[in-house]
Amino acid sequence: MAKAIADAIAGASTLIAEAGTGTGKTFAYLVPALLWGGKTIISTGTKNLQDQLFLRDIPTVRKALTVPVSVALLKGRANYVCHFHLERTLQNGRMTSREDVGYLREISRFVKTTGSGDKAELARVPEGAPIWNLVTSTRENCLGSECQYYQDCFVMKARKEAQQADVVVVNHHLFFADVALKDTGVAELLPSANTVIFDEAHQLPDTATLFFGETVSTSHILELCRDVLAEGLTHARDGADWPKVVSPVERAARDLRLTFPQDSVRLAAHQVAPSSPFFPALEKLKEELDAMIATLATQAERAETIEQCRVRAVDIAGKLANWNPAPGAEPQDNQKVQWLEAYASSLQLHQTPLSVAPIFSKQREGVPRAWIFTSATLAVKNDFQHYASQMGLWNEPARSWPSPFDYAQQALLYVPKNLPPPNSPQYTDEVVDAALPVIMAAGGRSFLLCTTLRAVSKAAERLRAEFEKRKLTYPLLVQGEAGRTELLDRFRAAGNAVLIGSQSFWEGVDVRGEALSAVIIDKLPFAPPDDPVLAARIAAMESRGLNGFMHHQLPEAIITLKQGAGRLIRDYSDRGVLMICDPRLISKPYGRRIWQSLPPFRRTRELAAVAEFFASPAGLEAPPDTSNASTPEAGADEASVAE
Repeated sequence: MAKAIADAIAGASTLIAEAGTGTGKTFAYLVPALLWGGKTIISTGTKNLQDQLFLRDIPTVRKALTVPVSVALLKGRANYVCHFHLERTLQNGRMTSREDVGYLREISRFVKTTGSGDKAELARVPEGAPIWNLVTSTRENCLGSECQYYQDCFVMKARKEAQQADVVVVNHHLFFADVALKDTGVAELLPSANTVIFDEAHQLPDTATLFFGETVSTSHILELCRDVLAEGLTHARDGADWPKVVSPVERAARDLRLTFPQDSVRLAAHQVAPSSPFFPALEKLKEELDAMIATLATQAERAETIEQCRVRAVDIAGKLANWNPAPGAEPQDNQKVQWLEAYASSLQLHQTPLSVAPIFSKQREGVPRAWIFTSATLAVKNDFQHYASQMGLWNEPARSWPSPFDYAQQALLYVPKNLPPPNSPQYTDEVVDAALPVIMAAGGRSFLLCTTLRAVSKAAERLRAEFEKRKLTYPLLVQGEAGRTELLDRFRAAGNAVLIGSQSFWEGVDVRGEALSAVIIDKLPFAPPDDPVLAARIAAMESRGLNGFMHHQLPEAIITLKQGAGRLIRDYSDRGVLMICDPRLISKPYGRRIWQSLPPFRRTRELAAVAEFFASPAGLEAPPDTSNASTPEAGADEASVAE
């Protein structure tokens, strides 16, 4: 793999590289990148993986190769303390809780001793604490070179180091935010980069879709109103009656949210009823926002911060103007889908590209450079077509290196018998009933991965009751009851815990050894069929004569399932059972394509084989395959994914 990547770097060409768990793909791309890469940008999936690359993997490889390569870490500006906003928060003290006051004190001390200003270094203040919003900057409220603290700015310092370094570690959100917004410092880096490496590249289609689209939300508008009021009263008290300027906009934003009385709604624009109060409420908000912009324009020269508020307001007004569907009409632009999402306290209006392929292809034009896309999950049964078409990587070379692990000896794939269809009301109860004997045979030490948060809470409620009834002492850890990192630390430390999680635990989780001996997946991870973007993409594919299920939904589900299955065997000495509860794996014709895309597990449908597997100290001789998976029910319908 390292040789193939070295060849791509030398030839300034593109390579799609799938590497199974345990191949050492990180070292396989780091060695050639550090030896021959020139200026290299490495983009990975999360900030945690960024830190791991920067603090652990790159120093290890650099030391082994003894190469004098300089390395920099670059994150989005929200990760760095802003001197100006910290100072302002210390002065005006808009704290909402006693906890925030303590956190602010910690941050104030931290700024005096840190070299980077990266909030990841300050473990005593949780990453999600609201105080961070008050002491970091955004693209809209950064004063840039006008700021009195510009020389000491941590964001500028990080960008400068990145410009001078041979290797820069970023994450996908940062990379694509920059491509879309030209604000993260990657814009200055890209022209001089010889090599761009995307690790966890399976995440790119979703991340790119997020950033090449446009979103405006009522909460953005309410934040803007708060800032306009604060800046107006501070710098231009006599210029306008500021409460009267902002309150009509705030009221219009809240009224827009209230046009959907439900707590949670996802609709394509053309699905909103023409008689809905949504359309007049949207027009009213546009009018009130225009009136506020007119007032801001008359006062903008009074202070840089008022001018910033004006620029933000104009940007939001532009997005609202773009989001302009005719009531009840089918969308005119076949390249984008307009849709909305209502939460408890905000309404988001989205404009999303149907495909990022043409946009991303354009980004890759220009200066010849190497583009490496690597992940453990890019292919469907060794076919890369789905991924390549999503990213516009047509006709680019793709190669696969299988995992070195002996799945036939180390693991068992178990599909239980007699489970009802996944759309039946009692499905989660049945999953828990089928999973309990497996959890007990494994001595706890299990992940239960669900496809929805509703299933997580239902399964947690049931398992808690069952553990109590059977006097089982396995610690039960549930997504949402603590942060992801804390839950994983507790899971590893306990050694016999059961963790129930949804999407965020399907990937990027590495638990080695006996602590994780069973991964139980409730159902095949098909995207919800009512998702407006998915529906629009399928309609577009079917208009071109393609089958939306076979060409999009199925490959997506397989790649997600491969990620979930990849949590089980992380090392040569790991052993465990992958239990997939969904009967469609056996009963549908497409089931065969799914399990053939997974690693070559031994397969069984017998609970006794699972008990025997856990009872044996090492791998058993492989018994005959009892999956029956090669004989799906006659006449099963491939398109019945909603079942």
